[in-house]
Amino acid sequence: MEIEVILSFFGVAILLTLAPGPDILFVIAQSVSQGKWAGIATALGLCTGLLVHISAAVLGVSAVMYQSALAFAIVKYAGAAYLLYLAWQAFREQDEGLAFGRQKPMAYASLYKKGIVMNVLNPKVSLFFLALLPQFVHPSAGQVPRQMLLLGVIFLVQALVVFTLVSIGAEKLRHWLLSNERIARRINWLKGILFAAIGIQIAFSERS
Repeated sequence: MEIEVILSFFGVAILLTLAPGPDILFVIAQSVSQGKWAGIATALGLCTGLLVHISAAVLGVSAVMYQSALAFAIVKYAGAAYLLYLAWQAFREQDEGLAFGRQKPMAYASLYKKGIVMNVLNPKVSLFFLALLPQFVHPSAGQVPRQMLLLGVIFLVQALVVFTLVSIGAEKLRHWLLSNERIARRINWLKGILFAAIGIQIAFSERS
């Protein structure tokens, strides 16, 4: 694969990763509520979930799911339901606030698992790879699955780097919020609204 193609894909991947979407918003929410390491743990989970979608795109599973309205709907609504469950949990915790020492931090392993589940249960990600990767693949070069796999790995690595940087930046926002007690008491409430909004967005999204 030519270096020009790789660099072009890399630029597109960064822009798409930075675009507002369920994954990056999920990372920001966890970083603001619990700190950068919580965001990074979530990012690791999300990127692990990307391995499933990349593999599906390479093997053609995504194409099969796209053709099956029932399979698409099942995965889509399962993902939406999971996010609404997370929103409900956040609303239950809204009285705990964010003051240091008052809120029990969630284990990083739990955040990692949540990241995996959220990413895997978002069928739009698989369809995204199915639509994006072939645009940068040249059949004349042969070994199409290997080309798609390489591009998928590049996307995964840059996503992890971007999510990590976003987590660090979101933690700075966390410190500012913690200095305002009134806002701090509403963080879990705001996180719940964010999760609910993402869940509703996934539930009502259409295949494209």
